[in-house]
Amino acid sequence: MTTTDRTGIDGSATNEAPPPTIPAVLDRAARRWPADEALVDGATRLTFAQLAAAADEAARALVASGVEPGDRVSIWAPNGHRWMVAALGIYRAGATLVPVNSRFKAGEAAGLLRATGAKILFTVTDFLATDYAAAIHAEPDLPALGEVVVLDGPASPATTQWADFVTRAATVPAEVTAARAAALTGDDVSDIIFTSGTTGKPKGAMLAHGPSTRLYTSWADVIGLGHGDRYLLVYPFFHTAGLKAGLLASLLVGATLVPYPVFDVPAVMRLVETEKITMLPGPPAVYQTILNSDLTGYDLSSWRLAVTGSAAVPVELVRRLRADLGLRTVVTGYGLTETTGTVAMCRHTDDPELVSRTSGRALDGIEVRVVDDAGTEVPRGEPGEIIVRGFNIMTGYLDNPAATAETIDADGWLKTGDIGVMDDGGNIAITDRKKDMFIVGGFNAYPAEIESMLAEHPAIAQVAVVGVPDERLGEVGMAYVIPRTGQPRPTPAEIIAWSRDRMANYKAPRYVEVVDALPLNATGKVVRYELRDRAAATLRQA
Repeated sequence: MTTTDRTGIDGSATNEAPPPTIPAVLDRAARRWPADEALVDGATRLTFAQLAAAADEAARALVASGVEPGDRVSIWAPNGHRWMVAALGIYRAGATLVPVNSRFKAGEAAGLLRATGAKILFTVTDFLATDYAAAIHAEPDLPALGEVVVLDGPASPATTQWADFVTRAATVPAEVTAARAAALTGDDVSDIIFTSGTTGKPKGAMLAHGPSTRLYTSWADVIGLGHGDRYLLVYPFFHTAGLKAGLLASLLVGATLVPYPVFDVPAVMRLVETEKITMLPGPPAVYQTILNSDLTGYDLSSWRLAVTGSAAVPVELVRRLRADLGLRTVVTGYGLTETTGTVAMCRHTDDPELVSRTSGRALDGIEVRVVDDAGTEVPRGEPGEIIVRGFNIMTGYLDNPAATAETIDADGWLKTGDIGVMDDGGNIAITDRKKDMFIVGGFNAYPAEIESMLAEHPAIAQVAVVGVPDERLGEVGMAYVIPRTGQPRPTPAEIIAWSRDRMANYKAPRYVEVVDALPLNATGKVVRYELRDRAAATLRQA
């Protein structure tokens, strides 16, 4: 097993205990850096004091709207300043945030709202030519959802405009939300972030305030993020990488956050230049896209720090980030939603070889083991399943004690389902997946969930999905489909188009092969490694 100490940006020990809750983090930031920029979103610029005031206004409006401590409130929207204000207001009101993937279709989003009993939904009506509010109103059986508030875009009679929502704050004294924030403890659940399992059913990981603030204090320390950094965030807020390593980490250290809704190289590079960005994290696909673009004419000299993960990181990528872009620090890491987003990180002082071949070592207070099928720790350098124990482990899956017990044993060890090796320095390298998940441009894609959705196609009798290599996104899905008897034989193009209409883009298979049978083992289970080998051979011939 391994544990490590937390060190400051200058290498010295960090002794100050982090605030116990996220509202306390924001209050501290407003006291320490009241006039410093907290966020930049287009023409909107807020200092830490202004952000704290806006969050309290949102919290008071939530109280006026009937939200009680412990209630669930959801956000289904792209990155933006109102996402941040709404989220921080939800925390301050004592409620629990339920972020929804902005790429989800209405049915997927409704499933999360239904499971959590969310009372209010903050959303948009004009993102990527989609009216999210209208889409959710068309979904049946959402009895707990009392109101839909439109963060951006025109509102309808069935929704509430953001400006009208916040006017309700005037009816609630500031002492009320101050008392709500003070009543929170580090053990209270701050977020329910959904992640699909191998069963294909979404599971809500319940994450708490205290582990979040402690973990991302360590995270900021080991990567070298500090006060005065200007942080361009392309990771979405609905994911721990955006919400915890982006929003929360920035509040903890006093960095300026510049959220961006959709990654686009020219627009992002212009922001790096005009806003003097120092920190831009992303999955390898983002950096590979940047490196393969024409960067002529952009002044990127302010950019010094890159943090990546979510997929294998080639040594050459780390070298090019340093050599071609002049980045002084490139760091990799590893984590899961169930671990509040982070388990291990490289340090900002690690050499490029270590950064590219491992995901670093455990942060302070976290234990990591690599074990065999019997749960016995294997020798260093030998592969096994990675298991994790520590303060950062979720409190459990929402309303699913069986899945919680299956994932976390009686001694508190969480089974990650990832296969890896640990070196003598405690650095872990992810080598394979025990589960069938694959990662598309930084997003986790789960075959069982995709197969369940594809099975709704009227011409599909059976389907198996595997991940296949993709130069830009790391991996994409390939579906093997058995057509339904008595129905017209579907074409690959038709199935792909059908999928893109009904599921998030990263879930939709990029390749489809219509087959007469799937390879099965003696117990009738699909032999996925045979399909992966077959897919690799097919793509090589293409």
